[in-house]
Amino acid sequence: MQTLRRLLDTGRVWVKLSGPMRCMPGDFPYPAVTAIARALVAYAPERLVWGSDWPHVNMDGRAMPNDGDLVDLIPEWIVPEAAQRQILVDNPNRLYGFAPIA
Repeated sequence: MQTLRRLLDTGRVWVKLSGPMRCMPGDFPYPAVTAIARALVAYAPERLVWGSDWPHVNMDGRAMPNDGDLVDLIPEWIVPEAAQRQILVDNPNRLYGFAPIA
């Protein structure tokens, strides 16, 4: 986590909140990943984007996640609520050069 924080501090790195089934053993709701996601959101919400990790390739020996369940984790991971728009809308617009959404 210290290395990831140093990378985020450079302002040249983005982190995608995704793939909880790849980070730790266990199945939905991936409780061990929630603390990591919340720590990243608290540290650098301006450098995060969210993704479902679809189409979930290379799930050898792991249960295929339900994308609806992954979306339901957003309010658990991205606290405070104001950070949700930043991570789900504003940051991807900036990172990928999308037109701003009113």
